Amino acid sequence: MQMLMPEPQIYVERTLALIKPDVIDKEEEIEEIILRSGFTIVQKRTLQLSPEQCSNFYADQYGKMFFPNLTVYMSSGPLVAMVLARHCAISYWKELIGPSNSIKAKETHPDSLRAIYGTDDLRNAVHGSLRFSSAEREIRFMFPEVILEPIQVGQAAKDYLNLYVNPTLLAGLTALCKHKPADPLIWLADWLIEHNPNKPRLQHDVTVEEP
Repeated sequence: MQMLMPEPQIYVERTLALIKPDVIDKEEEIEEIILRSGFTIVQKRTLQLSPEQCSNFYADQYGKMFFPNLTVYMSSGPLVAMVLARHCAISYWKELIGPSNSIKAKETHPDSLRAIYGTDDLRNAVHGSLRFSSAEREIRFMFPEVILEPIQVGQAAKDYLNLYVNPTLLAGLTALCKHKPADPLIWLADWLIEHNPNKPRLQHDVTVEEP
C-alpha cells in the first residue's frame, strides 16, 4: 500500500522595508530591484512620521549618540513603507540592503542597496528588520491593521468574520440592491474597497500620501 505524503509547503516570511526620505526619488528603481530579487510587495504606503513617532519606531536605539540625528533624519520628509514577502524574507532582505554603514557597504558589498543609494552610516537609504520579532513589531507600527500569522481558524475565525467582515458585506449587499448597477460584481468590489473598515491607517498626526 502506497502512503500518500503531504505536499511540501514553503514557509513565506514577511519583513518590513523602508525607503528613507533622502532617496524617495529612487523609489521606482529600488522597487524594481526588490521585485527582481524574488520579493512580493504585500503592502505599501507613503507617509511622513513625526520626530516622536520616529523615536517610538527606533526605541531600541534610544540612548545612543546618533539617536537624535536619526529621528531628525527619518522625520525630515516622506518615506515609503513596504511589507515584503518571500521564503526567508528577513535574511534575504538584509543581504540585499547590505551593512548599515553605506561607506563600508561600498567597500564590502558594492552591489547592495545601501552601497548604491546610501551616503553614510546615518543616510543609508533603506531600512530592514533585524529579526522575526522586530519584523512583527515594525510591520504593526507601520501597518496597524495588518493581520500577521498565525491566521485565525475555527471559532476564532468565525468571530472575526462576524465582527469585522459580515457587517461591511451586509451593508454592501444592501447598497447593491438599492442601486441596481449594470455590473453588480464590479460595483460591489469597488464599494467594498471604498468602505473597507480595515484599510491600513496610521494613528495621530501622520500624513498618508497616495503613491
